[in-house]
Amino acid sequence: MSTPETTETYDFIGIGLGPFNLGLACLAEPIDHLNGLFLESKPDFEWHSGMFLEGAHLQTPFMSDLVTMADPTSPYSFLNYLKEKGRLYSFYIRENFYPLRTEYNDYCRWAAGKLTSVRWSTTVATVTFDETDEVYAVTTESGETFRARRIVLGTGTPPYVPETCQDLGGDLVHNSRYLPNKEELQKKKSITLVGSGQSAAEIYYDLLSEIDVHGYKLNWVTRSPRFFPLEYTKLTLEMTSPEYVDYFHALPEQTRYRLETQQKGLFKGIDGELIDAIFDLLYQKNLDGPVPTRLLTNSALHAAAYDDTTGTYTLGFRQEEQEKDFTVETEGLILATGYKYTPPAFLAPVHDRIRWDAQGRFDVARNYAIDTTGRGIFLQNASVHTHSITSPDLGMGAYRNAYIIGEMLGSEYYPVEKTIAFQEFAI
Repeated sequence: MSTPETTETYDFIGIGLGPFNLGLACLAEPIDHLNGLFLESKPDFEWHSGMFLEGAHLQTPFMSDLVTMADPTSPYSFLNYLKEKGRLYSFYIRENFYPLRTEYNDYCRWAAGKLTSVRWSTTVATVTFDETDEVYAVTTESGETFRARRIVLGTGTPPYVPETCQDLGGDLVHNSRYLPNKEELQKKKSITLVGSGQSAAEIYYDLLSEIDVHGYKLNWVTRSPRFFPLEYTKLTLEMTSPEYVDYFHALPEQTRYRLETQQKGLFKGIDGELIDAIFDLLYQKNLDGPVPTRLLTNSALHAAAYDDTTGTYTLGFRQEEQEKDFTVETEGLILATGYKYTPPAFLAPVHDRIRWDAQGRFDVARNYAIDTTGRGIFLQNASVHTHSITSPDLGMGAYRNAYIIGEMLGSEYYPVEKTIAFQEFAI
């Protein structure tokens, strides 16, 4: 039975509650004259739980928490979380700026538990626009309707499965579901990991650590020309700055798309220490003889088949520099192929109120709005093509939220930095 439409009109509704919209909720909570509601389909906060490998940590320091870069005095800071949990001194003695991934998830759950503006287990079905009252109507799958003057999209990026592997059959696993499937994977005679980046490296290291216990063959195949490290030098980090957003956003669309491809190594690379640890582990395990593992670069997956009878995948690759084709047979298949944003289906009724670029993606304004008015629908993440590497960067989340809050209020509530970089990006 559907619930009647609520009579209250919110200043904004946030749809989805990943780290970025959760940060917005924390920063908006103390603002009495900004009334927001957040709708999340999950029953509680969860962030990449399938990749909570032991020792895995963030690639950004603890100051890239939900609030600190906008408001260091916020009660929702990571340091306040540590204080309440009785772990502040332990973290201090640890002398490591990078929180463990499980720790960060627990921190987010802690913050979410303090909020009054979140409704869990609430899935959005449609978003429409009331021309008369100039408000958005957000209807849930249970039939409830909430009204708001603005929308903030934070639905995240779903796991990406290459077209060659869609509807393939068998029990292939995307890296986002690695841990729940690890035990079954290790029962197989062979495991092949396809993809590159931090998640792929963490999984490879984890499986390599136990290869002699279970006796499987292990392959790691990537299209990239090498297992490249995340570039983390300080002048490069200045690209996560307001000035670089200004510069990048003002470039021609075709240039931005070209740079999007070129800059993947700036936020999708592997932690350098992990690369070294993989080499050291390979060296150690090879002391007693060759380990049954292969690392293959420059190899793009172009075909895949699954044999129900043998439970075996046959993967067709092309070594792109040699221009040679080869196949790999494997019982276990892990796709560390990342995530790819797709516009939520619930936006279909307001499609014409949204700006789209020549590639069919959101035309995101500098202020993070995607609607034709430039102030009605704001976007979290999913804007690498307009805002560069700052889009997925946790450290820029609080900056973006401070910016969006200022846009919604019509005045600056949290001071937003304009310039922080020593270098000049534009002539």
